[in-house]
Amino acid sequence: MTDTSPPHAVRAPSRAVAVDHARLAAAALARRPLDRAMLAAFAECVRGGGAGEGPGGGARAVADLGCGPGRITAHLDGLGVRAFGVDLSPAMVAVARRTYPGLRFEVGSMAALDVADGVLGGVLAWNSTVHTPPPQLPALFAEFARVLAPGGHALIAFRTGEATGGATGEARVLPRRATASPAEPDVHRAPPDRIAGLLAAAGLAEVARLVREPDAGECSPQGFLLARRARGDAPAG
Repeated sequence: MTDTSPPHAVRAPSRAVAVDHARLAAAALARRPLDRAMLAAFAECVRGGGAGEGPGGGARAVADLGCGPGRITAHLDGLGVRAFGVDLSPAMVAVARRTYPGLRFEVGSMAALDVADGVLGGVLAWNSTVHTPPPQLPALFAEFARVLAPGGHALIAFRTGEATGGATGEARVLPRRATASPAEPDVHRAPPDRIAGLLAAAGLAEVARLVREPDAGECSPQGFLLARRARGDAPAG
C-alpha cells in the first residue's frame, strides 16, 4: 500500500479490505514462481552484498515499504533476512501484527522514513510505488537511497508495459476497473528504463531486471528492478 497519494485515497479502502487483501496476497505469491525467484535473489544479495554489519553488530535489517498485510515481509524472514514492514495504513499494520506476531511492523510513510541515514541492508518496494504520481518518484527513490548502507540493495516491483498515446518512456495510468471505488487511487505503470534511470539518479545502480507477462487477475506486465548503492558513495541529494 503506497502513501504518496492523498491520504483519503489510501486509508479509506484499507479499513474495509485489509483481511481480504492478506488472503489474496498469500495466494498470489504462491502461484508466481518468477516473483519468488526475484525475492530469493534479493535476499541472497542482501545477505552477501557487502553492506556490512548493522549498528551493534549482526546483519543489517531490510525494510519492506508499503508492506500491506505483511505477507512479503514474512516471506523475506523465511529466506533468512531480518525484515520489518512499514505501511501508512493502520488497518494493514494491525492485520500484519496479528498474522505475524514475531515480526516488526510500523505505521509510517515511505516518503519520510523514521530511519537513520545509511543503516539498512535492503529496501523492498513490492508494488507499493504504483500509486505514486510519477513526478514524486525521484524524491521517493532518494529516500530509499538515504536509508541504505553502502553496498545495500533495493528491489522495486512495479507495473510496466508499452506506453500508449504519449512520449516514449512516459509513465502511464492504467485504465480503472469498472468496479473501482472513487476513493481508490490510480495505478501508474512505467517502462523499466524509466525506473532504472530514476534509481540511478538517486545513486542506486541497476544490477538486474525482469519483466514477466501478466497472469490471471493482472492487467499489465509485472516489472522488477534490482539496484545497489555503491560502497562508499553518498546517495544523490
